Amino acid sequence: MRLSDILKYNDIVIQCHDNPDADALASGFALYTFLTAYGKKPEFIYRGNNPIKKSNLVIMVDELGIPVTYAPDYDRRPDLLITVDCQCGQRNVTFTDSKLVGVIDHHQVTVDLPRLSEVRSNIGSCSTVMWDLMREEGFEVNDNKNLATALYYGLYCDTNKLSEMSHPLDRDMVDNLIYNKSLITKMSNSNISLEELKITGKAILEYDYHPDNRFIVINTQPCDPNILGVISDFATETAEVDVCVAYFVSPVEIKFSVRSCTKEVHANELAAFIAEGIGGGGGHLLKAGGTIRPEKVQGNATDLIQQRLNDYYAQYEVIYSKDTILDTTGMGVYTKKEQKLGVIKLTDVFPVGSQVEIRTLEGDINVTIANDMHLMIGIEGEIYPISEEKLTASYQRTGFNFQGHFEYEPSIRNLTTEEIKRVMPYAKTVISPPGTSRIFAKVLDHNVKLFTAWDDDKYYSGGPGDYIAVREDDPHDIYVISGRLFDDLYRPASKGLFI
Repeated sequence: MRLSDILKYNDIVIQCHDNPDADALASGFALYTFLTAYGKKPEFIYRGNNPIKKSNLVIMVDELGIPVTYAPDYDRRPDLLITVDCQCGQRNVTFTDSKLVGVIDHHQVTVDLPRLSEVRSNIGSCSTVMWDLMREEGFEVNDNKNLATALYYGLYCDTNKLSEMSHPLDRDMVDNLIYNKSLITKMSNSNISLEELKITGKAILEYDYHPDNRFIVINTQPCDPNILGVISDFATETAEVDVCVAYFVSPVEIKFSVRSCTKEVHANELAAFIAEGIGGGGGHLLKAGGTIRPEKVQGNATDLIQQRLNDYYAQYEVIYSKDTILDTTGMGVYTKKEQKLGVIKLTDVFPVGSQVEIRTLEGDINVTIANDMHLMIGIEGEIYPISEEKLTASYQRTGFNFQGHFEYEPSIRNLTTEEIKRVMPYAKTVISPPGTSRIFAKVLDHNVKLFTAWDDDKYYSGGPGDYIAVREDDPHDIYVISGRLFDDLYRPASKGLFI
């Protein structure tokens, strides 16, 4: 869906969920602003049993001039109802009759969506979805500083002060917006009530500690999701705690926050594991969180979270490449098939010595540019570093520009100058000739966390059906290859040959 698809309607009502949060208010405000810029006169409402009372949200509405109306008894039937940050038919949205319904959201889909809808469940906030939709229409959000501030605060709150951002588009919005920093500070410092302070203290006293794996689980009363982050941050400052999961159960959602202070557990991976199949989760390596839909949980939510945590710890083997030499007995010998891939010489983008942040769908990578440093672009847009020596040994340069269409195009930001450049204009095509880069490989029958020789702080995950591989000429160059891609990338070096 594009926002321009809505412009053919005149009688439009925007509705966010009952008891709206910052993201719902911001995304509704964005749609309202877009429509009024094109001469429309929409209404922006919320319903339910309670008007907005939280101090930070009252400040947000008043100081940003958000034209939202509390309408518990709304009975008019508009031509078009657009729900933002929610889906019409969910339990947290009071039904409003209309001739036609549209949806703009970022949560997991739990109802049948209408034709006029845009739901991106992998995005951190509905504010980000709205920002991207407006950008597609050529609408400059930064021309309205109140709107830019609202969108920033919507993402800020929905990702626990930006700590649970999981998609590069969220980070792009943060980098792009010109917002009122003092107002963000004011709203952030008005976020916890005295009652929530009591909830925090009581929850911390009733923790559940698991010494074998050094993690702690804390169940709280329903509260603002930011409180979960406060609790988790405090808990992981404890000497005996490496990981904390704090959560609450409410009639409309199970919200949880994850913190990790050990490199062997990525918080975003654990959050995704907890919510797999029943919700959504993501974030950073150290801070993450997620939401579980109560209707998808059979039995007790507390038991479910505990079980998933125990399953997570039980299923992984941790491998440190620099300290490991794999036993290649029984492993197949393979060579690369001819592939056209992309390569970028980083000194073509920024000078030697520049500290840069490479933004990809898999996350941000921070490096200092060296003279022989290159980036490879895989067949699905995945990014990984490669030295000049290995590049020359494994690939043939063509001199042609590299073309590719990916879900998210990687970019590089100079951390000193803040200049951002897209990588594709610098990408050249290289070919991996058949028969080069011999590897030993075998199918995994269990889950692994692999710390590569070139990155001792971040692991790569593999599971049953994926392959673990090692270069024949470098016993410490161990890596994981997706089972889905392996047959497209490699062929047996000699049919039936095993070592």
